[in-house]
Amino acid sequence: MKAIKKIRRQIIEHPDARESHTLVRLVLALESEQEFRLQELYELDHNLFRIALDLLDEWRLDRYYTSKGQLLDIAMAAAEARTGQA
Repeated sequence: MKAIKKIRRQIIEHPDARESHTLVRLVLALESEQEFRLQELYELDHNLFRIALDLLDEWRLDRYYTSKGQLLDIAMAAAEARTGQA
């Protein structure tokens, strides 16, 4: 399974997990070309860290455009839900 799908699944299955919030911020930063603190990646467990690195690689490839859009939709919804809870 590709990193984009793995991260989408992580966010959907564990929307309140700290790791999911980190991944949401990463996705939104990639899409909006904003800064992202690399320290946040280092705080992920090793498996999610590797998946996040794979995401960086996949993000650059146009052939994953549909999957990127689906992941972006999930990340934006998760970010909005978190903001609404604060």
